[in-house]
Amino acid sequence: MIAIGCDYSGYSLKEEIKKYLDEKKISYKDMGCTLEERIDYPYTAEKVSEEVQSKQCDRGILICRSGIGMSICANKFKGIRCALCHNETIAKFSRLHNDSNILAFGADYVTASEAKNILKIWLETEFEGGRHEDRVNLISQIEDKNMK
Repeated sequence: MIAIGCDYSGYSLKEEIKKYLDEKKISYKDMGCTLEERIDYPYTAEKVSEEVQSKQCDRGILICRSGIGMSICANKFKGIRCALCHNETIAKFSRLHNDSNILAFGADYVTASEAKNILKIWLETEFEGGRHEDRVNLISQIEDKNMK
């Protein structure tokens, strides 16, 4: 299950990604926003991050104009490793080496076609573990120390 959300500037891309998820028969929860509502991105980032953090959803997707605000907000949640990805290589390594659990898109910087290709790679790539697991564990230790 994937939680997906956007602000008003990411709405069109979110709808295109939902079509892709439907085609691939991948379950998702749409956490907003709708075309009619204008919402500040931190509210949506919070909803999606809480779904992933609580394990109600396995992963998340966030979309705003640049992707930066969404990723910054999502990474304020313990256990969330949100990666802003503008190409397939970054998406691959965000999973392979960092075990990212939320993917952020900048709607102004990727086309729907590019986003679908990035998402495909991100969903198909498994965490490599090994020395990278040690590093992800270090991130968790830093979270434990600083996120009280």
